[in-house]
Amino acid sequence: MIPRSEVGREWKKQDAFIFIGAMGICVRTIAPYIEDKHTDPAVVCIDSLGQNVISVLSGHVGGANDLTRRVADILGANPVITTQSDIAGLWALDTLAQRFGWHLYDDKPLNKSIFAFVNRQPTALLLNTHDEGTDYLLSSLPPHVTLVRSTDEVDERYYKLFIVVSPYYETVPDTIPVLQYIPATVTIGFGLAHQAGPAETIYEEIQQTISEAELDKLNSLHPAARLWCTIDVKADEPFVALLRKKGETVRFFTAGQLSTVAVPNPSETVAKHVGTPSVCEAAAILGSNHGKLIIPKMKGKNWTAALAIDYQSLRKNPCKSAAHIEIVGAGPGDPDLVSVRGRKMLEKADLILYAGSLVPKALTECHKPGAVVRSSADMNLEEQCALMKEHYDKGHFIVRLHTGDPCIFGAIQEQMAFFDREGMSYHITPGISSFLAAAAELRSQFTIPERTQTIILTRGEGRTPMPEKEQLHLLARSQSTMCIFLSAAIVDDVQHELLQEYPENTPVAACYHLTWPDQRIYRGVLKDLAKMVHDNHLTLTTMLVIGEAIDNRAGLSELYNKHFTHMYRKGENRT
Repeated sequence: MIPRSEVGREWKKQDAFIFIGAMGICVRTIAPYIEDKHTDPAVVCIDSLGQNVISVLSGHVGGANDLTRRVADILGANPVITTQSDIAGLWALDTLAQRFGWHLYDDKPLNKSIFAFVNRQPTALLLNTHDEGTDYLLSSLPPHVTLVRSTDEVDERYYKLFIVVSPYYETVPDTIPVLQYIPATVTIGFGLAHQAGPAETIYEEIQQTISEAELDKLNSLHPAARLWCTIDVKADEPFVALLRKKGETVRFFTAGQLSTVAVPNPSETVAKHVGTPSVCEAAAILGSNHGKLIIPKMKGKNWTAALAIDYQSLRKNPCKSAAHIEIVGAGPGDPDLVSVRGRKMLEKADLILYAGSLVPKALTECHKPGAVVRSSADMNLEEQCALMKEHYDKGHFIVRLHTGDPCIFGAIQEQMAFFDREGMSYHITPGISSFLAAAAELRSQFTIPERTQTIILTRGEGRTPMPEKEQLHLLARSQSTMCIFLSAAIVDDVQHELLQEYPENTPVAACYHLTWPDQRIYRGVLKDLAKMVHDNHLTLTTMLVIGEAIDNRAGLSELYNKHFTHMYRKGENRT
């Protein structure tokens, strides 16, 4: 809180001012200090009754509009924002770069571009990359904006504004306003001679070399890097210090990690000195999530560099959402237990390929009209991959729906290897595992202080061999809470292994079809586990839980009484 008389002294020091009182007093107070929207702080005014919060100055660039919304939410007040793009529901062109981590091609004033856009003059939009920002533009496309596939489609007699989001220097018309955003999509891998310098010269040389590189007859690439990567032994080089000073993100890999990457230009000399046949190319590929190498090794006097781009950043069709595969965890079965993100993925998918033997079809009923919904129960791996590739090549959004969490016995490793080989964009949305559903349905806390602090997720040894060090009787030595997947069919072997370490009266539960409409749960003790499973004809979709944490209210009560005796009054019953 500062008095009005101190506003001038604090004007250049603060990011924002919030006035409480009449708007006229606010305006008269700040008027002598207003200079430029790019440097002025955000100013917000709250009326004396707290009913309205008004964005006064630096709405977009300074953040006053966002601050107005936040303050209004806190107060339960009415946000008053008069910026035309906001009230019209249009993109804020002057803050898109800051919002999505893009760069502007040049720093010329945006006034003409913004005027044309907010007045809904015909606008062409070219998207040559894929990221959160371009997905936002596609999902909120105004009626006066037309997607184009290339600059050749931009008729200067019709369009009054051209917006470009591309990592390349595009050849653009010079007769209409052009607004070009450069997303930082590339990863630069680099190698250095020992104590190479001067660092600033190396930085400029790498940037210049990238800008001049020819990329399959495409326009030259803007050297806006998402990430700089190299070998860890170069962490203390002056050039690395310069990158950090410039605010660049630097990531390091060991020689062992780099040596696993196949590159087009391996070097015996490099291998001899640092233990890996490639630094710059391998680092670029690793840093881009095993992406596409778009500029192979370039050499300077005392440096090498290469560029790669994450496959998820590539957009095959500028006029459509980029093809993508989302591996979604369906949760244990109840459609209400899929994550909010997972539900959104299902609603937007062009293809839903779900594990029909394990995932209820009800989970897919939120699909959009026209979506292909297919069970993979009768398909082998090759057929599944072929179907996903067919849709991917059409630019579709694909959901591969797996039970529980796909990373726990989810059988996704082979699919991801296929996606990697084909250069396909994919991501994983986690799900609620059935072991968590077991704890919930058993109303049990699987970790009890001073009793058991470990949960083991494993399976019995059936057709798939278990590593020798992970045999059940060895894992059972800790007598932790153990959740055993996919093992109802071999329950006799499981019981025999567990009885080597757990007491025979250890609580157990057999949980069939957790959270499904036909869910069944049976409780007992370990010596009766096999009989319980056989007598109730339980199948592979059964989770076996072993451990004293099951239904252990007494253990928690004893601990509570032991550690919180100070909370009781003298003479009070503590049982």
